[in-house]
Amino acid sequence: MFALLATRRFGPLFATQFLGAFNDNLFKTGLIFLVAFHLRAGDPVAAATLATVAAGVFIVPFVLFSGIAGEVADARDKAMIARGVKIAEIAFMALGALALAIESVPLALVVVFLMGAHSTIFGPVKYAILPQHLAPGELLAGTGLVEGATFVAILLGQIAGGLLPTGWVGPVAIAVALVGWLASRAIPTAPPASRVAIDWNPLTASRRALSEAFGHRELAIATLCISWFWALGAVYTSQFVPLARNDLGGSEGVATLFLAAFSIGVAIGSAGVGRLLGGRVSTRLSPWAGLVMALAGIDLWFAERALHGSAGDIATFLADPRGWRVLADLTILAIAGGIFSVPLYGILQTATDPASRSRAIAANNIVNAGFQVTAVLGIGVAISHGVSVPTALVGAGLTVVLLIPMLRKLPR
Repeated sequence: MFALLATRRFGPLFATQFLGAFNDNLFKTGLIFLVAFHLRAGDPVAAATLATVAAGVFIVPFVLFSGIAGEVADARDKAMIARGVKIAEIAFMALGALALAIESVPLALVVVFLMGAHSTIFGPVKYAILPQHLAPGELLAGTGLVEGATFVAILLGQIAGGLLPTGWVGPVAIAVALVGWLASRAIPTAPPASRVAIDWNPLTASRRALSEAFGHRELAIATLCISWFWALGAVYTSQFVPLARNDLGGSEGVATLFLAAFSIGVAIGSAGVGRLLGGRVSTRLSPWAGLVMALAGIDLWFAERALHGSAGDIATFLADPRGWRVLADLTILAIAGGIFSVPLYGILQTATDPASRSRAIAANNIVNAGFQVTAVLGIGVAISHGVSVPTALVGAGLTVVLLIPMLRKLPR
């Protein structure tokens, strides 16, 4: 599996997408730290609000432009699109460096929007290009590596954005974008299956993508289940800080440890599921993985109650066997999540005509964005009405039982 990383047909694409995801989170986190520790150091509410606004600004382009992104990726050479996106990223990061240097939050939010647009355009490319460059038996391995690396890149970008001095974030982001562009130049050509006119109207392009996806039973089920997984991930990651601080009595380092366990767990499950399935696109493990996620979430609820708010700092947390139980539950839940989701991406890649494959990925991205926003807002409302974070998390995880009947209708 990891031998794919050394091949030209996969390695450059892998590096390109990894560095892009890293840069997105490096810049967003650097902006949040600038506001929290410098511009609004005495106003934690403003800092928290900015974090929410930045997350919303980043996701808006996925809703607005995913349809067009799918149209473009189906009608043009995907390698050429990747290179164009990386050139744009260099310009965006240069603008972002300026925004951080002059401490302009509005300009920085514009850059966050532009980076969201960059990721929107690249999203259909990175998954739709894989069936063109990989053998059928390699597809799950390649998809798993891409998804797993995305979570690791998010984690590393957030950590780097918090650790680097604000003045370094911009130059580092520009350097990373340059390396990403160099990697993209080595991606082999990936011409479209057919030349078709591009619909540049975001509304009609999105409607076309969604109607095609939901007009096909397998694509519709895969899209809904993938979107549920990303929504659950958004709920968990958005609540790690309040969970660690308010419910477990832990430090910010403990919250970062939770994020690391979750990200690495998804990466392990994503990378390993291809081997478990023998390289065959099959969802036979997905219902079982969903049940494991639900059971791990339930045990996590009990493990959190057992700690009784005594997590402390990282050393204290890791010295307590009850802390290891929490970490184990999070990691198991995340590994099962990777096993759950990657075969569903395989369905998106193989159950549609090559000429419209990118639109299927684009439809998935639109629904993903809607699910994530709805889930995060919903969990926020529940918590504001007195539901504890652990209870809200276990409740969100148990919704997987609604998906199991649908999953059993997919290829096994």
